[in-house]
Amino acid sequence: MKVENRVDGAVVRTVNGLTARWAATARGGTVFSAAGVWPLLALLADGAAGPARQELADALGVPADQAAATAGELLAALGSVSGLDAALGLWTQEELLLREEWLAKLPAATHGSFGDDLVTAQERLDRWAAERTGGLVERMPVTLNRQTRMVLAGALALHTTWRQPFTEQPLTPAAGPWQGRTLRGLHRRSVRPDRVGVAGTPDGFVTALTVPGDNGIDVHLVLGEERMTPGQVIAAGVAAVERALPLTPGGALPYGEVGPGLRVTREQSVTPEPTSLDVRTVAYEVRADHDLLAHPDLFGLHSAADPRFGHFPGISAHPLAVSEARQSSVTRFGALGFRAATVTAVAETYGSPPPQPRYETTVIHATFDRPFAFLAADRDSRLTLMSGWITDPSPYPAPGYAGSAGRPGV
Repeated sequence: MKVENRVDGAVVRTVNGLTARWAATARGGTVFSAAGVWPLLALLADGAAGPARQELADALGVPADQAAATAGELLAALGSVSGLDAALGLWTQEELLLREEWLAKLPAATHGSFGDDLVTAQERLDRWAAERTGGLVERMPVTLNRQTRMVLAGALALHTTWRQPFTEQPLTPAAGPWQGRTLRGLHRRSVRPDRVGVAGTPDGFVTALTVPGDNGIDVHLVLGEERMTPGQVIAAGVAAVERALPLTPGGALPYGEVGPGLRVTREQSVTPEPTSLDVRTVAYEVRADHDLLAHPDLFGLHSAADPRFGHFPGISAHPLAVSEARQSSVTRFGALGFRAATVTAVAETYGSPPPQPRYETTVIHATFDRPFAFLAADRDSRLTLMSGWITDPSPYPAPGYAGSAGRPGV
């Protein structure tokens, strides 16, 4: 069952909208998941009052009185997507009493508690994060202290295997930020020119490539003009994923340089296919930690983080305020597939020689050899699950190297 069968398309658009707005704050290589943040903000909005309630609703794009139900639908749908595991966890200090009506809106077996032994409690939370992400995220992004009264956390872990694997080979860019580096290059040629396309945006042209997974999760690589910012390129990628940005497909492009990293040529070939797509990109692993309170207006947490007041009477009669809100994310893109995981947490305190060519063919060359964006999305609903900006791809290993960097599933 796909996400679109359980959640209204308007919710998909609002989660993707948060992705685009978050991307506008990106600086350097990063990975993040708005889909991992959104359900937590929704549950907080349901229990909030005053300015905090309205600010959270504005950030979510749904009314606060509908937020918890929508979060439940979204979490259930995410958990039903093949290749995606979603989990929610709640831990409260033993003396904190929660409203039963709010607690009832969380999935079953979600709630745990902690006492005065914070070291053991932190170990338990870290173990939860590692288990829910297959070890990609090794610890909870927030740290318990004597003032912590509640931790609400969400985890997403996704994986897919390419329908058509890449061949790994050295790639040494001749220009750009990666010039002179020998990178772990990935290459493949297919007969599906529609997998790549080019589009114009108000900020510049972008080239978008879809790398299909075998389980309904696709990864989209998006290369913009060199003058474009990461946020502009990722936002264009979100629009392309949603099909709100029309792409001119590879098979309809003229000969010549037709887009960023995109070139169409006429070549000699040993096979009779009229058009083929030749892709060269790089393997990468990216890790990033985000402090959501560094952008409180983006996430609707400006008032909620004010420790002078309690903001969540619908959660507990005790006054609560957000003291920490963080996300840790990891992603790996390699020759065989893709893996990614994120944990988001909110803490609250009281407050061979080639044969001779016989044919002519059109070849579309798509090359991603300078910083670019990626978006991992559910194919049917077009919900963006993870996104980021690649600035430091994996180096090509030295002879005799036996490590696993850049390979999927490790």
